[in-house]
Amino acid sequence: MLGASLNKAFYHLNSRWNCSLLALLIFPLSPLVGAVTVVLVSLITLAKQYRQISHRPLNWGFALLGLLLLITTGFAQNKTEASLGLFNFLPFFLVFAAFSTLIQTTVQLRQMAWIWVIGSMPAVTLGLGQLFLGWNFNLKILWVVLEWTIAPGGNPPGRIASFFLHANTFAAYLVIVFILSLGLWLEQWRLWIGYRRLGIRNKSVLSPQSLLPFIFLTVATIANFITLIFTNSRNGWAIAIFACLAYALYQGWRILVGGVVGIVTSVLLAAFAPSPIAQFFRHYVPAFFWARLNDDMYPHRPVALMRKTQWEFAWSLAWQHPWTGWGLRSFTNLYKAHMQIMLGHPHNLFLMLSAETGFLTTFLFCGLLGWILITAVQLLRKSKYMHREDRLLFFSYLLAFVAWVLLNTVDVTLFDFRLNTLSWLILAAICGVVHRYNQQEKLASYQN
Repeated sequence: MLGASLNKAFYHLNSRWNCSLLALLIFPLSPLVGAVTVVLVSLITLAKQYRQISHRPLNWGFALLGLLLLITTGFAQNKTEASLGLFNFLPFFLVFAAFSTLIQTTVQLRQMAWIWVIGSMPAVTLGLGQLFLGWNFNLKILWVVLEWTIAPGGNPPGRIASFFLHANTFAAYLVIVFILSLGLWLEQWRLWIGYRRLGIRNKSVLSPQSLLPFIFLTVATIANFITLIFTNSRNGWAIAIFACLAYALYQGWRILVGGVVGIVTSVLLAAFAPSPIAQFFRHYVPAFFWARLNDDMYPHRPVALMRKTQWEFAWSLAWQHPWTGWGLRSFTNLYKAHMQIMLGHPHNLFLMLSAETGFLTTFLFCGLLGWILITAVQLLRKSKYMHREDRLLFFSYLLAFVAWVLLNTVDVTLFDFRLNTLSWLILAAICGVVHRYNQQEKLASYQN
């Protein structure tokens, strides 16, 4: 009877996970269908594993964060807007709690990474067609079940956005997928090297079928990187280069590190060095890169659109109401009244939270993120039970988490539903695996 009960529990867990993978596969193409499925899986998991979820201290922290957000909403100048802003946070706390319990193994991490890489290919294809072939269509099937809006030439013009609202949003999505695809590619490269060694004695090991994952990931990683370049996002470029350096350091490839550092240094000198030095490097570095970095590509930009201006304004708002903030979604109207220009956010999540919810709420949010980061690094460094290939995969998720933090220091990703969900699922995946390995180590130490 016990065996039958365990098999039944595993079956229900496996069915929920399979539904989640299907939802994540179609999420970029149909956010509505993906969202409904993720929410349903979350609610079922919360109902079935409520006791386990309620005993995790990290979930208590997010519950307290949710309570503080509700309190700040009560003090907001525009309570309607602040209440709407809660939907960018509270539902995702529940998704995080459910999926950090549902995701327990590195096998699930690998499956989820593969799904995201495969799901990115339609977005990349449509984006490249948008910029180079002038694709233009507005597709709607069953109202919003499937809704693609592709503007020819991109948004802003000349920058790939695919069916995302803005090129910067698409770049943030591509950065995270690129990091995961590069991690999977490195994993397959290790397997391929192993196959070659075995192939000395067994040529059948090197069959075309065994190389298909490696070939697909090679194409997908290159396609994601090329598309990221044409989003013309400086933030995306910088974080992608940072990720490549991090992987090279992790693998111990010192020559590659030196090469990347040399290329980056050349681009920076072409953009920012004194004129004689800059002119020398500009003979070799395309203007597409250095002119974008130093804003020569977009001269005479209004002061109100500069990040420095937005950050200073958000910081001043935070000090005016340091405890409760001005209320979620208040920045847009306040900035418009002061600068006479419409701007959705201050291009920094943490400054935005300080201005809109106060320092206490922001510190708690940063503290929870710090907790996740520290426990993940500790697991990566000290765990005795994680295999070498699993360490590389977990490092990829950790790197994606760091990339998300970096992205949100120069932008705000939570206003795009797909990006927000992707971010919280990465956090949930890291926490779920950390909890499982910590429990395993505690059990082993208890038995010893």
